[in-house]
Amino acid sequence: MIKNPELKTILTSWEGNPIDENGRFVNHEFPMKNSFGDALKWMLQRNPKRKIKKEDKWRMQVVKDDSFLRSKEDVIVLLGHASFFIRVGGRKVLIDPIMGSVPLKKRYTEFPIATDKLVDIDYVLVSHAHYDHCDKASLVTLHRQNPNAKFLTGLNMSTLLKDWVKTSEIQEAGWYQEYNLDDSLQIYFLPSRHWSNRRIGDENAYLWGAFVLKSGERTIYFGGDSGYGSHFREIGELFPNIDVALIGVGAYAPRWFMSPNHQDPEHAVRAFNDTKAKMMVPFHYGTFDMSDEPLSEPEAILKSLARDNKVQGELKIVKVGEALSLR
Repeated sequence: MIKNPELKTILTSWEGNPIDENGRFVNHEFPMKNSFGDALKWMLQRNPKRKIKKEDKWRMQVVKDDSFLRSKEDVIVLLGHASFFIRVGGRKVLIDPIMGSVPLKKRYTEFPIATDKLVDIDYVLVSHAHYDHCDKASLVTLHRQNPNAKFLTGLNMSTLLKDWVKTSEIQEAGWYQEYNLDDSLQIYFLPSRHWSNRRIGDENAYLWGAFVLKSGERTIYFGGDSGYGSHFREIGELFPNIDVALIGVGAYAPRWFMSPNHQDPEHAVRAFNDTKAKMMVPFHYGTFDMSDEPLSEPEAILKSLARDNKVQGELKIVKVGEALSLR
């Protein structure tokens, strides 16, 4: 069990993140090992949705309006995939910023604003090491434009980031730990059901997770990459008044292979309901083609579930670049 001894642990029963016999991180509820055989089976099998996917011309709408950067109100802006701009408590936060493409994946939605406008950022949050969440070029650019920004991430991630953001403060947290910010904004690192790697041989060497941002009466939850698990209910108990839950939905087909790490729409809604948050904003679909489902499928199923009253709160589907005001 390991954690950052310099940070506060908010769950008194939590002794630290479990590690295996090789010192690698594991999910505490669903320990798993990725199977090369399963990955090969997925890559070689026939996709039953191939024809539908090929004919699917749907694309996420992109709003090109950067006025939210100059306002002072609390906002959440989806910048594509899992990238968010959040202003809360007067602080500017970026989560998992990917301003360009990722290796071997075509980008289907433009980054909605000029990247040189991302200045005066207070915190950059990186949920885990995968290329579609942790992009070297984006982080280097943001560090250059925001030399005083603090980078907040999971255990052992500084081994990656320290060469990219050399003069910035990097804080690593274990699950259920609160970062030392000395600020009116509190940020916590929390569990997700996932895994991590950057290259062959470093599987699960870097901790993955989720974030909660809390300022005054405002609470925002970013669920990160995650399969479904009891941690969503637990987060709802730890933070009983979540205003907005940003929940990943996408990269889930085929379910037999993807479900330990990504949520389909049904599981995403179940996760949201478990948190008892007021509003669900889905992400992790429509920007990169990462799995077998058509790009339009996650949103279409979510809307159907909402019509059937399966969503216990408000489902807010946002455009890329659309500023969601928090009033």
